[in-house]
Amino acid sequence: MSILITGGTVVSMDPAIGDLERGDVLVADGIIVEVAERISRPDAEVIDATDRVVMPGFVDTHRHTWQTAFRGVGADWTFADYAAAMHGTLKPHFRPEDVYIGNLFGRLEALYSGVTTMLDWFHAAQTPAHADAAVAGLRDAPGRSIFCYGAGYRTDDSIDAEVRRVRAELSDDHGLLTMALGLRGPDETTMDNVVADLKLATELGLRTSVHVDGLSGSRPIAALQEHGLVQDTTTYVHANGISDEELRMLADAGSSVSISPDVELKMGFGQPETGRMLAAGLRPTLSADDVPSAAGDLFATMRTAYAAQRGLDGGLNARQLLEFTTSNAAAACGVDAGTLTPGKAADVILLRTDDPTVFPFNNPVGTIVSAGHPGLVDTVLVDGRIVKRDGRLVGVDLPALQTRLLDSRNHVAAAAGFAIDGSWRA
Repeated sequence: MSILITGGTVVSMDPAIGDLERGDVLVADGIIVEVAERISRPDAEVIDATDRVVMPGFVDTHRHTWQTAFRGVGADWTFADYAAAMHGTLKPHFRPEDVYIGNLFGRLEALYSGVTTMLDWFHAAQTPAHADAAVAGLRDAPGRSIFCYGAGYRTDDSIDAEVRRVRAELSDDHGLLTMALGLRGPDETTMDNVVADLKLATELGLRTSVHVDGLSGSRPIAALQEHGLVQDTTTYVHANGISDEELRMLADAGSSVSISPDVELKMGFGQPETGRMLAAGLRPTLSADDVPSAAGDLFATMRTAYAAQRGLDGGLNARQLLEFTTSNAAAACGVDAGTLTPGKAADVILLRTDDPTVFPFNNPVGTIVSAGHPGLVDTVLVDGRIVKRDGRLVGVDLPALQTRLLDSRNHVAAAAGFAIDGSWRA
């Protein structure tokens, strides 16, 4: 089956193709076949993209999706509040079914907002059944997802056997659901454990992701570098306060970075480091992080990152923000997507340009970054399959899932004695 997306404003994010004021995109067998001003394909299903921007789907490089049911409860939290609430108070009461519905609904939320690829940084694997439930939730959502198995929150326990078990299930590195390993950083565990985790990831062919910061004066990247552990397959999350020297270490190794500007600013991590990372030669990416504290769409994330850096030094431009959430992010995840390039995966979104909140749509890239929102996401294709059409997810019974998510939230909150009105503090 071929799909011809016709008559839209094409923002390809491929410098060789550029932007087309009026263009067509041909998709076949899950792959982008052609991008041009006019394409003739009489046998293709046609998607009329009049009054639409056609662009690559967004890529979120770091999200703790299991926390979806507690959206907004931590709007005023510090990081200490978040750690005590989500990990210390609520997580012990999560059943596998709570993890499942959180991951399923959270992944659908991201799809609804145009996130075609999402890395689920899962650190609630209290039992093997919890990990299996997280995987099942991602599998039952029609997006491209990466299950990033985390060892847990500040634990020194061995993860070897469990990672091998999950890897045996997620052995297809070319499917819609793949695997990565969430490392324990050198500030969280012993260097012996960090070495063992990275050795395991290399053996199993897994990309890795790790939370790091230099706010306490520690030098986590230098510590990893001393042991030869800084790699091009690792994404470093947050990295606030990391020294310029350490950022250059990451750039020299070809590593990637994931910035969560809303959470970093609100929870006291410090200034998002987009400008310093660019100056060091890195290609930043963005992530929502967690919805108890921040929005779950990348439009809001881009806007915060943009305003924070522009307010600091006038740096960044709108196209760079789109690169952070498309081409840069796809490269960080090892996914052959992120641009509308022939031969790449057909992960494509269509944004409405006739919506009153963005009309007239004078500057496509600038408007997406400065005024975009999930309500603009009209159509979403993942691997050439239409998963959202005319503003609605295809084949998804949202009311039924909403009921299940509320039931899950109520169960966990009651078991933990937790108020969901935002009043909880550590």
